[in-house]
Amino acid sequence: MSLTAGSRPDGTRPPAAVEEPTAAVAVQESVPRRAGKTGKVPFRVRLRRDRALILMTLPVILLLLLFNYVPLLGNVVAFQDYDPYASSNGATAIFHSPWVGAEQFSRMIDDPLFWSAAKNTIVLFVLQLVLFFPVPIALALVINSVIRPRVRAVAQAIMYLPHFFSWVLVVTVFQQILGGAGIIAQTLEKHGWSGFDLMTNADLFKYLVTAQAVWKDAGWGIIVFLAALAAVSTDLYEAAAMDGAGRWRRMWHVTLPALRPVIALLLVLRVGDALSVGFEQFLLQRYAVGAGASEVLDTYVWNMGIQNGDFSYAAAVGLVKGVIGVCLVLGANKVAHLLGEQGVYKK
Repeated sequence: MSLTAGSRPDGTRPPAAVEEPTAAVAVQESVPRRAGKTGKVPFRVRLRRDRALILMTLPVILLLLLFNYVPLLGNVVAFQDYDPYASSNGATAIFHSPWVGAEQFSRMIDDPLFWSAAKNTIVLFVLQLVLFFPVPIALALVINSVIRPRVRAVAQAIMYLPHFFSWVLVVTVFQQILGGAGIIAQTLEKHGWSGFDLMTNADLFKYLVTAQAVWKDAGWGIIVFLAALAAVSTDLYEAAAMDGAGRWRRMWHVTLPALRPVIALLLVLRVGDALSVGFEQFLLQRYAVGAGASEVLDTYVWNMGIQNGDFSYAAAVGLVKGVIGVCLVLGANKVAHLLGEQGVYKK
């Protein structure tokens, strides 16, 4: 008698083996189905799941609300003739100050000092965008090409250290080097030259403050770009090298495309901050070069609001500056989306 495959000697077939559930199926069955019909996790479940993270971020959210959003309510004085002495304290004086509508904004449009400060601000922004923004990228590429980790760490620490200096110290250092009694002026005087004082030259002031910003904050930008470079897989460099790509080709086709999302993000943020080129840096050097060269919108608001006590007009200028900054962020982010980048937020 012939036996078929898989049959017993008595002609019966063994019972089919019961397949054991795989680990993925077992895990899937052990997880309770809490998602709704749409596949989304309910808010209560997400709140209970992420309560530790929410508690960790709660102090930051409170500080953000207290120091960034609550003061926005004070912009109401831009539509008033605000008088801080109209009541017992400045907060309740808002309710006793007369409304003037758009009078402060009309005054701003007719003020030539405002347009002079706006012009200086835009010129300094364009100059710093061209001369300052590429510097951290170039330095990050140079540091990343260093093979020895110890040399790389020392170079990064030296470049990052000035970020912790105050603007008072930065201006003092430049004064001791480029001032009328600085090292360069004294050296030139010993060799028969005289009249060198870059710190009081109004025509070169915009280049001076750009150099100060590069020396102080370039190291901070290096960290951001080095973090992006650390995420690039070494397999890409090895594959490009096997295809015959040299160092410049690898940088152009591997490194720079990896940095492009970070560059786009920082560029969007920098464009949104176009009308805020600095305050303390310009205020410290205001009397050395004059208000015509050093007056920007931030110092103009301080001068009109704090020094002259014209709080309503200063609030109107600050409000316009903030609205333009938001519009610039939205516009630059839209351009980033058109170029295929994520920008500050997704579409």
